[in-house]
Amino acid sequence: MKEHELVSAVRETGRIDTADHAERAIDATLAVLGERLAGGQSRDLAAQLPPALADALPDEGAGHRFGLGEFYERVANAEGTRPPQARQHARAVVAAVKASVDPGLFEHIIAQLPDDYDDLLGTQPVQH
Repeated sequence: MKEHELVSAVRETGRIDTADHAERAIDATLAVLGERLAGGQSRDLAAQLPPALADALPDEGAGHRFGLGEFYERVANAEGTRPPQARQHARAVVAAVKASVDPGLFEHIIAQLPDDYDDLLGTQPVQH
């Protein structure tokens, strides 16, 4: 998926007002996800994303352990929004990333996340 397509998908799915805000949501979500992943998974993910978006990911994931609530808090802080909006936006980012990358890589990424991350991965119903 090209950069503008990914940004457009996140903007639409996440109900985000502008492309710039969608890019902030992507950067924030990927940066926090990169903190959560361990080892080279972050670099592998970056290799399959458009370069301007991949820059948000670290070369080596730190493998920090934190729950989903803290994930959304960190995204909210990085994005400059509140956790409910960060949740909505992060879910849109992950959905777009899932559609953009090799399914095997995505499986390796989600294998590193605990079960409570099912909400982020879109396997839980969206709350309004």
